[in-house]
Amino acid sequence: ITQEAEGEGKYIKQSGGKGQYGHVWLRVAPKKRGEGFEFLNEIKGGVIPQEFIPATEKGVKESLDKGVVAGYPMVDVEVAIYDGSYHEVDSSEIAFKIAGAMAFQSACKKAKPVLLEPIMKLEVIVPEQFFGDTIGDLSSRRGKIEETSDRLGMKVIDSKVPLSEMFGYATTLRSMTEGRGTFTMEFDKYEPMSQNVAQEVIEGKRK
Repeated sequence: ITQEAEGEGKYIKQSGGKGQYGHVWLRVAPKKRGEGFEFLNEIKGGVIPQEFIPATEKGVKESLDKGVVAGYPMVDVEVAIYDGSYHEVDSSEIAFKIAGAMAFQSACKKAKPVLLEPIMKLEVIVPEQFFGDTIGDLSSRRGKIEETSDRLGMKVIDSKVPLSEMFGYATTLRSMTEGRGTFTMEFDKYEPMSQNVAQEVIEGKRK
């Protein structure tokens, strides 16, 4: 998610005997990349009994794994439960778990969620005569060239490239450089996808 938002989840079920009642308000906020998930209890004055808080968190965690965009898990989000209500007889852990999931989904949809993709740190070493073609190929893979340098008569290209664009790269590099190009790759970070690429991913998931 990219901004703070609030959401309400209310689960009420009446079926003959004992009903089900769970009602929570949650606030979600983005955390820095890599900080993970945090759940805060800001309930005051016993508006929701303490015993239902862990169940609410469980509902949020399960919803976190399912995500709100194309079914992808969510990362780096802070969730605070700050209000709600309960019923002396009908409230249960399962009702609060469902209400927690509902409130989380509602809040996240308002919090401008974005799809993230893994970005790889790539070092490519090629003979000078293949330098231009190699740069062009990396650019076509949405690569960002960070630095170029010389090493033992070869050209070294340091770049950041989305992992999704790297499939088949070894074969391409080999044929482009007559088998003389080499590369090393390691994970760098997650970054938001551009809107058009995200749209393609979402549509691909729907098919």
